[in-house]
Amino acid sequence: MRRTLVYFVAAVMGLSLGLASSLWMAGLWPEGRSLAFGNVDVAGWRSDFAVGSEAADPYTRARVARHGLLALAKTEAVYFTRFVDDDGQPLREACRYRIGGGSIPAGWWSVTLYDARSMLPGNTDGALSIDAGRTGPGAWQAVIASERPADAAHWISSRNAGTFDLTLRLYMPEPALLADPAAVLEPPSVTRLGCEGEDGG
Repeated sequence: MRRTLVYFVAAVMGLSLGLASSLWMAGLWPEGRSLAFGNVDVAGWRSDFAVGSEAADPYTRARVARHGLLALAKTEAVYFTRFVDDDGQPLREACRYRIGGGSIPAGWWSVTLYDARSMLPGNTDGALSIDAGRTGPGAWQAVIASERPADAAHWISSRNAGTFDLTLRLYMPEPALLADPAAVLEPPSVTRLGCEGEDGG
């Protein structure tokens, strides 16, 4: 009887640990930003180069499927996600940010804003992303805000986003970037300009 009880407890513990790890790896538990995973971190922009490759384990595939990432092979596209500004604070609709950078070693790139559910915010501003086709070559800047700034050449709307994240997509990345992203990629900076209720917000 005692041995049966031990087996039962061990089985329950094993199943519980398996279920908990599966939910956590899939981003279902606890509630949170389940795309905050990966083996690459370049200045706060995180990625998992296993996404879109045969190296992706079942957990990674589950996360990608859950978020509808529709990941391409990494030789065709890699994805970086960021949840905080340059000061490490969560990105929020109540704040305004300046995002900017320079040349990116890829055939084409874009930055898109997603809400906490990894969905496009429910607004009709038509300004949820910025891309290489709009900024042109070289240095670029855009303002992230809930309303279009009067003096910004490029704007990403955060209206109805709440707490949000940014996804940087690099299409046709250069081989050197795939080999050593930290040495090659200079990702966009995200500077908080002000928040509602603060001076200058």
